[in-house]
Amino acid sequence: MIEANGARFGYDEAGEGPAVVLLHAGLADRRMWDHQFTALAESHRVIRYDRRGHGESDDPEGTVSHHRDLLAVMDALGVEEAALVGSSMGGAYSLDAALAAPSRVRRIALVGAGLSGHEWPADMAAGMQAALQAAVPLDRLEQYRAHTAERVDEADVAAAAEANARYFVVGPHRTPDVLDEQTWLAAKEMCAVVYHRMWNGPKWTEDVPDTRHRLAGITAPALVLIGLADASGLLALADLFTTTIPGARRLDLPDTGHLPPMERPAETTEALLEFLA
Repeated sequence: MIEANGARFGYDEAGEGPAVVLLHAGLADRRMWDHQFTALAESHRVIRYDRRGHGESDDPEGTVSHHRDLLAVMDALGVEEAALVGSSMGGAYSLDAALAAPSRVRRIALVGAGLSGHEWPADMAAGMQAALQAAVPLDRLEQYRAHTAERVDEADVAAAAEANARYFVVGPHRTPDVLDEQTWLAAKEMCAVVYHRMWNGPKWTEDVPDTRHRLAGITAPALVLIGLADASGLLALADLFTTTIPGARRLDLPDTGHLPPMERPAETTEALLEFLA
C-alpha cells in the first residue's frame, strides 16, 4: 500500500530499468496484468496499481481525478518518467497524464483504450444498457446507481458483472466459450468486485478533462493495440488514435475482445516488449 493524493493505493513493483506503469481497465483491477507484470520486470522497473474503488485501493469520495492520482502515485514511488501502458479507461487516463505532464511520459501504449470526454455511439450505449437491464431489473439498477437501495443483492452484482464481461471481455458478437475458463472466471470475478464496491461505496464524481480535441498534442511515441472483436465504439477510437496521435503505431489482434492482456497474454507482452525497446 502507498499513500498518494489523499488516498491509499494497492500496488506491486518488480524489476529494474526504465519505469513502466500498467493501468488496468475499469471492469478489472491490477491482476489483469499478471503475465505482462512478470515478463516486463525482466528488463524494466514495472509498477501496477489499483485505481480508487478497485482492488485493494480506497473507495473514491468527493471529486476524483484519476490521471492526477496516477502522477501522484509516480511521485510517491520516486518515478520521474515512465512509459504508460493503459487498458480501456486506463488508456484514457494515460493520455490525460501525457497531456498534463508530457515530460513525465516516455512512451504510451493504448490497449482497447477509452478517451476522456468522449461520448459512446448510440448503438454501443444501447447495447450495453440492454445487456445490463436483461441481467438486473431496471428499477433496482437505477436504485443501485443512485445509492438509494436499502441493500445490494449480491446476485444482482454477479449478474451485472457477467453481462458486462460478456459484452466487453468476450465481445458483443462472440460467446464466452471463445475464452479459456480461467480467463472467463477471472474477468467475471474482477468485474463483480467493481460493481460491489461501486454500488455499496460512497457516491462520488469524476473530474474529467476533455481530451477529444487534444490528441495531436501527444508528444510521446504511441502504440495503439486493439482486439478486433471489441465493441464498435472502441474500434472507432482505435482508428481515431491511429490517425490523430502523431506517429502512432497500430497492432490489431484478430478474434480478440476488450482485454488482450488476459485473452492473448503472450502476443500482448511480445508487442509491449518490442514497443518499449
